[in-house]
Amino acid sequence: MSLDHAATKPHDRLAEALSAEMAEVNALIRTRMASEHAPRIPEVTAHLVEAGGKRLRPMLTLAAAKLCGYDGPYHVHLAATVEFIHTATLLHDDVVDESEQRRGRPTANLLWDNQSSVLVGDYLFARSFQLMVETGNLRVLDILSNAAATIAEGEVLQLTAARNLATTEETYLKVVRGKTAALFSAATEAGAVIADRDETVVTALRDYGDALGIAFQIVDDWLDYGGTSATGKNIGDDFRERKLTLPLIKAVAKADDEERAFWRKTIEKGDQAPSDLHHALDLIHRHGTLAETKSDATRWAERAKQALEEVPAHPLRDMLRDLADYVVARMS
Repeated sequence: MSLDHAATKPHDRLAEALSAEMAEVNALIRTRMASEHAPRIPEVTAHLVEAGGKRLRPMLTLAAAKLCGYDGPYHVHLAATVEFIHTATLLHDDVVDESEQRRGRPTANLLWDNQSSVLVGDYLFARSFQLMVETGNLRVLDILSNAAATIAEGEVLQLTAARNLATTEETYLKVVRGKTAALFSAATEAGAVIADRDETVVTALRDYGDALGIAFQIVDDWLDYGGTSATGKNIGDDFRERKLTLPLIKAVAKADDEERAFWRKTIEKGDQAPSDLHHALDLIHRHGTLAETKSDATRWAERAKQALEEVPAHPLRDMLRDLADYVVARMS
C-alpha cells in the first residue's frame, strides 16, 4: 500500500461518512462569511476557505457529536465555528510570519494586504462567537471561547520562544498545546458536550483531540526536515524562518560549543548562508533528533487512540483511531 493511499484513506472515509453534514457546514460557512457592506470580506475568506483544505477540525466536531448520538442541528454550527476560528488564525499567522504561500497558493496578505488579512480574521472570530451563541449552550461557549484565547496565548508564547536557544521541550509543548492542540481538543469536546454525554466520554474525546493535535504539530515540524516535496512542505522553511521546533530543540540540547555557536548565529541572530541549511540537517541527523521526534509523535498518537477506549463503540470511533495512525503515517 502506498503512503499516499495509506495516509488519505482514513480521512477520506471520515469525509464520506460525514458528507451530508459537511455539505451543511460548507453552506453555513458561505452564508456567514458574506458581508453586505464590505465585499472584501467574502473575497479574502473565500480565497482561504475554498483553497482545498481538508476541513479536519470541523469533521472532528461532527464525528464526536454523531458518535455520541447527537442528531442536530447545532453540531453544524459548532463545526462552522471551529473552521472560522481556524481560518482566522491562518490569516493572522500569515501576517505574523510574512508568509507568501499557503496550500500551494499565494496568501491573502500577499494578494491583498496585511490590513485586510488582520481585519477579515477579526471578522471571522466575531462570526464564530455569533455561531457559538446560537447553540444556546453556555458550556460549549466556554469551551470554544477558552480555545480562542489559548490559541492566541500559544502564538504569543511562540514569538518569544521560537528564536531563543534556551527554549525547552516543555515550552515547545506549551506552544503546541496552545496554537494547535487547543482547537483540536475543543472541536472534539464540544461535539460530546452538545450531545449531552457523560463526563467520562467528554473527557475522553477532549483528551483524544489534545493528543491528536500535539501529534499533528510534531509531525508537521518533523516534515520540515525529514519530509519531501510530495508532502507539500518546503524542506527547511522553519530553519529559514528561524523557528525552534522540536527537531532543532533536541539538536541544540545535544550541541557542543561549536554547534551551539552555529545555532546562535543562524537561529538567534538570523545570519544564514545558503549552505547553512545543509549543515543544520547534518547536525540533526548526527544527533538522531528526527528519530526521537518521530517517536514522540507516535507516542502522542497512541495516547489519542487510548483515550478513545472510553468512548462507546461506533464506526466513527474506528475512523478516529485510524486518523491518529494517518497523522503519523505522513512521516513514513
